[in-house]
Amino acid sequence: MSDHDNTNRDQSTRRQFLKTSALTAAAGTSLAHFSMSEKAFANQTANSRPRIGCIGVGGMGSGDARGHANFGDIVAVCDVDAGRAEKAKNSDKIGKGKADAYNDYRKVLERDDIDVVSVVTPDHWHVKIAIEALQAGKHVFCQKPLTLTLEENQLIRNACKKYSNQVFLVGTQQRSDRTKFLRAVNMVQKGLLGDIKNITVGINGSPAKGPFKTSEPPAGLDWNAWLGQAPKVDYITERCHYEFRWWYEYSGGKFTDWGAHHVDIATWAIGEDKEGMGPIEIDGSDAKHPVEYKDGYALVDDSYNTSHDFSVKNKFASGIVMDVTSRGDNGITFEGTEGRIFVSRGKIVGKPIEEEWDKGKFGEDDLRALYKGKPPEGHKNNFYRCISEGGLTLSDVFSHVQTMNTCHLSAIAARLGRKIKWDPKAEKIVGDELAATFVARDRREGFDIPKV
Repeated sequence: MSDHDNTNRDQSTRRQFLKTSALTAAAGTSLAHFSMSEKAFANQTANSRPRIGCIGVGGMGSGDARGHANFGDIVAVCDVDAGRAEKAKNSDKIGKGKADAYNDYRKVLERDDIDVVSVVTPDHWHVKIAIEALQAGKHVFCQKPLTLTLEENQLIRNACKKYSNQVFLVGTQQRSDRTKFLRAVNMVQKGLLGDIKNITVGINGSPAKGPFKTSEPPAGLDWNAWLGQAPKVDYITERCHYEFRWWYEYSGGKFTDWGAHHVDIATWAIGEDKEGMGPIEIDGSDAKHPVEYKDGYALVDDSYNTSHDFSVKNKFASGIVMDVTSRGDNGITFEGTEGRIFVSRGKIVGKPIEEEWDKGKFGEDDLRALYKGKPPEGHKNNFYRCISEGGLTLSDVFSHVQTMNTCHLSAIAARLGRKIKWDPKAEKIVGDELAATFVARDRREGFDIPKV
């Protein structure tokens, strides 16, 4: 038998495993407590385990890669920073010295032996790579925030509709926190707080630093590739790697950094997470930026430019007002006609919690309902279970883009310092020609995003 025949046979075996392993491994055990990582994947042969390519292996990317390694074999790592790619390749918890290292993500996508792609790049690269991965037949894990613009929300949603056989998970892991965030969502959805009137989403403010000096990019970093669709500018250390999120050119500051988590939970809880829903009025008049602005754009290019002090009021057709703010504690406050709770990564508090208003109303069946019928388990466990069994992941693209609509609209209103109106069904900013120009961005030639 030729090597080519062996490869085809191995891929067929592995892909069949991905469709049937969970059901087989779960036989005779309680599905609600069945762990995908411990039972279905860890003890499989190399020919059966999914093969994974990790695109973007910096701090968060390496952390996610280590998580994926519990479910499959990482056979490729990629980063425009060669040093990061080599480090991930040789990590005994990621590439184990055997993975191929690339600096061009397209090399990962063109490999037929790769089943799953993990995309953990700077935000402005997410959608382009994710859509091309779907086109290449890969299942996709992509870190939050999934998108850079309102237009990208529509592009990635359309792609997921077209490539519905591929599983997609967004890295909003708070959705898998059953003791705090899921408890809060369940309490709101069951009406235990009464009618929700106000929500405060505390996400802190961006740092205000600069001016910074330009310099030559470090050896091994392809700065042009890192910039991608964004305007070509001289290298500044504080524009790159983790610090990119404090520049609107590549991200949305805290609006999309923490907003992708907390606005997501709030939107989910009040049922505004479906297509055609969302805020109708966004008031950004109470927002400040660390540098001077004109018509929504920073007048300097050497300092962080995302908002550091803001209270942006999002009004929904239901009358609910969601205050996305840098002030106060990081977390979410739900205020209803019967009671209020506060939930963060560290705690969930309030009279309804102290008195256990949800006693007998937050069991395994309730958790399963939040998990779209799947057993409650870890975030990536849910991803690989859906690859095996089918179905939407807990953090699916369709609900996430509704969250990102609110996040991006909050940022646009803050940049302009005024109230804007949004038609959630048409997905258009209305009555403000300048604000409407922020729905999409010009992209550099050679870095366009596929429209499918």
